[in-house]
Amino acid sequence: MSMTIRMAAAAGAFALLTMGLTASPAAAATHLDCHTFVHAIDRDLGIASCTNRTGRAWIFRAVVVCGMAPDVVGEWVRLEPGGSGESQGYCGGILTTGVGAVGVDERPA
Repeated sequence: MSMTIRMAAAAGAFALLTMGLTASPAAAATHLDCHTFVHAIDRDLGIASCTNRTGRAWIFRAVVVCGMAPDVVGEWVRLEPGGSGESQGYCGGILTTGVGAVGVDERPA
């Protein structure tokens, strides 16, 4: 990340905090057992792979940070108790610098 972008991000976070607001990233996976990664060959593809070890159904999706291109989210995936699945997001366009990070947004089904 360039110094200018880091400074702008820090200034924006400071402005939110001084106004009494907090920046809220995608929820971290707290109920599902998830692993996130970037595809080994296609560096524009972010993947979240999750297993539901709880006693209720959950839905989740990959949240992919795409550098200079707009961030993307994958399709919602429903997991019944004991189930596993994957959600993927693809960074595209001429501004993409590839996947910078992959997170998970999870919710009760």
